[in-house]
Amino acid sequence: MSIIVNHTKQLLQAGKLALGLGVRSSRTVEIAQVAKTCGFDWLFIDCEHSALDLDTAAQMASASLAVGITPIVRVPGFEHHHSTRLLDNGAQGVVLPHVDTAQQAQHIASFTRFPPFGHRSVGGVMPQLRFASLPVADTIRLCNEETLVVAMVETPLAVENCEAMAAVPGIDVLLIGTNDLCAELGIPGKFDDPRVVTAYTRVIAACRKHGKFPGMGGVYTPELLQKYIGMGMQFILSGADLSFMMAAARERAGFLRGLEK
Repeated sequence: MSIIVNHTKQLLQAGKLALGLGVRSSRTVEIAQVAKTCGFDWLFIDCEHSALDLDTAAQMASASLAVGITPIVRVPGFEHHHSTRLLDNGAQGVVLPHVDTAQQAQHIASFTRFPPFGHRSVGGVMPQLRFASLPVADTIRLCNEETLVVAMVETPLAVENCEAMAAVPGIDVLLIGTNDLCAELGIPGKFDDPRVVTAYTRVIAACRKHGKFPGMGGVYTPELLQKYIGMGMQFILSGADLSFMMAAARERAGFLRGLEK
């Protein structure tokens, strides 16, 4: 078959870590090759918090397919077209923010999966198929198999409902948005608070019970990354292009300033 396999989904199914690079400030398709060379597995193309438009996101997604890094787009909301237009134009996965209930998770699955698992519309040839014209039955089967659908857990309500959300067919990953969760709990930035640890424990357990994959974002200190990955986190948003650039630039400027006489 002509479909490009979802490298990240394969890693998760094998019980391994899948490391993502957040794309917030990059605007060219070169970021796909950069991420691949740096050792990442997937791009987190952020269309919720950045000014990236749909066309730029789709171009990045197509470029990612060519170099073997999984393009995953965080869309801004629950309107079906936010997700399907990108899934039709190169994305191998979508991230839906602020998912609080099983009913919302079911709605997401319904528009991101083709029949018989959902009601996504068949739009024709796609970059994920190398633009090959396959029988429609093969197209929808292969795309259903290779698409990764991620629901973000960002509120106490979502934590309470995480097991019911994990049980929804068509949802692959529950991704804790730790920044928003801490803000909602009234403890902004306290990523090691016992309430956060409890949330991680519950989401990981829910995913294990229902054959889904737990993910994390917003936590970037080595100690906490080691802790939460040790607890069972697999789908890891490792940081964003802007923060990595600023850290390296700050280090270089500091070094050079130190050479001043």
